[in-house]
Amino acid sequence: MTADVWLPIPPDTIEGLPEGPRYRFWDGTDDFPADPADCAYYVVPYMKPAEVARRPLPRLSGVQVVQTLSAGIDSLEPALKELPPGVQVCNARGVHEASTAELALTLILASLRGVPDFVRAQERGEWLGGFRPALADKNVLIVGYGSIGSAIEDRLVPFEVARVARVARSARTTARGPVHPLTDLPALLPEADVVVLITPLNDTTRHLAGADFLARMKDGALLVNVSRGPVVDTKALLAEVESGRITAALDVTDPEPLPREHPLWRAPGVLISPHVGGPTSAFLPRAKRLLADQLTRFVNREPLRNVILTTGSTGA
Repeated sequence: MTADVWLPIPPDTIEGLPEGPRYRFWDGTDDFPADPADCAYYVVPYMKPAEVARRPLPRLSGVQVVQTLSAGIDSLEPALKELPPGVQVCNARGVHEASTAELALTLILASLRGVPDFVRAQERGEWLGGFRPALADKNVLIVGYGSIGSAIEDRLVPFEVARVARVARSARTTARGPVHPLTDLPALLPEADVVVLITPLNDTTRHLAGADFLARMKDGALLVNVSRGPVVDTKALLAEVESGRITAALDVTDPEPLPREHPLWRAPGVLISPHVGGPTSAFLPRAKRLLADQLTRFVNREPLRNVILTTGSTGA
């Protein structure tokens, strides 16, 4: 195989890459590393603006695989129609579970235990004591029970939660218990003390957490969003948190980045982190292992992992 493979990580730093392809390093700079028409396997630059990631697509006339290093492919979807039919689009399942699950637990614990209040009190030199909610004995609802949702549950178990309820697009059974369909949300939301959103962003989940969803959450419940900002209706969320009825911890927002003067920054009971679920020291080793494995499969003409869709067969 002599086709080009575009990598956003220097190829000489990735152990286990198979011989054969011409490896081209491109991390979103203005100049392409070679003729896009010669690229057979395009790995999308990580944490670059969507317009940067999409820029080569119209010229990838010979591409066979588009590989993201993110869990979602929503930033690419509007431009997939530019690709020829038969292109496999793969995500980075297996790369972000550890980091995103860590952050989900961090946001839950920081919000419940009042860590932001302690940080502000420290700046004032104030000893801020008192009782705070614990994660122990809480009911947690995970909305979006894929590999990251499962990793979040793995980390919840040692905290002695009372119950974990799981929701995904369709019902199924796991070793830990049932996964409910989205249609069960109205019955599950009023029982949850903590609601964690980790769904992909698509037409079904855009504004999933809207006014009706939020109104069904119990008084004092915590909403945690580690998926995509538009899964939550920001206007509806602001109405609920400004009333003090629920609280929120958000790693993603809509809009994003959140403008300096946006009211979410100052809304009571809201903790915001700047979309940092994935970019940690855990990312690079897992991304490199994924790429080495995927490209070995590609060169050997073996089935690829994490194929989300194939262009031309799903309306992409």
